[in-house]
Amino acid sequence: MSWALYLLVVAAGFMAGIVNTLAGSGSLITLPVLILLGLPANVANGTNRVGIVLQNIVAGASFRRSRMLDLRGALLLCVPAVFGSILGAQIAVNLNEELMQRVIGAVMVLMLFVIVLRPQRWLQGKLQNLPGGFNWQQALTLFVIGMYGGFIQAGVGIFLLAALVLSVGYDLVRANAVKIIIVLAFTISSLLVFANNDQVNWGVGLLLGSGNMLGAWMAARMAVKRGAAWVRWVLIATVALSAAYLLGLFDMLARMLN
Repeated sequence: MSWALYLLVVAAGFMAGIVNTLAGSGSLITLPVLILLGLPANVANGTNRVGIVLQNIVAGASFRRSRMLDLRGALLLCVPAVFGSILGAQIAVNLNEELMQRVIGAVMVLMLFVIVLRPQRWLQGKLQNLPGGFNWQQALTLFVIGMYGGFIQAGVGIFLLAALVLSVGYDLVRANAVKIIIVLAFTISSLLVFANNDQVNWGVGLLLGSGNMLGAWMAARMAVKRGAAWVRWVLIATVALSAAYLLGLFDMLARMLN
């Protein structure tokens, strides 16, 4: 691999680390780059998890130092998500990825309207620490989100933020911190499944992770310093671009221009 490609991988990881920490869908940046390097799609999907694990260790530690992380609540909410991720990783090779992307893209469009039209729900969450446990609806939601994360990862952070703010009740910055720990937990479990099936390139994954970690460190500091209102605008931009990508609008535009 040439130096230019090394730099491309690190740069992609850096951008993904920022996007994943502030909102989600950073895998929409890294997966195409890994495939461009010549990795098969399933190996790219597994290798991408290495960077995400390293990124979330750094981001989680940064949020905890800033006293913005409800660690106990995050660990409780990890349980259904981890079980879902194991199932999602196991069936990753058996589902129609293109159809799933279209469905997820449509859901993101609906979520975009929720974020834009009801901003108070994203800015005024009152929960700082999870009291007790969680109800079965929240457990089911986290299980399904974990299953999707185990399957493809791209966009899972946005769905987790929606669940943690709109269902659990965290404010957006604290939801971001809790999201980091949940994604870390279920990414480790799904990474083990991919590794067990020889679908991880560890050298490329660690290179990608170096960029992810730097981006995550920078983004965590930005999120705490600038607050929920600023994070909301990052989330709106990320959801809009992710929905356009998953619905194939960029491909349609490219064909029109050609």
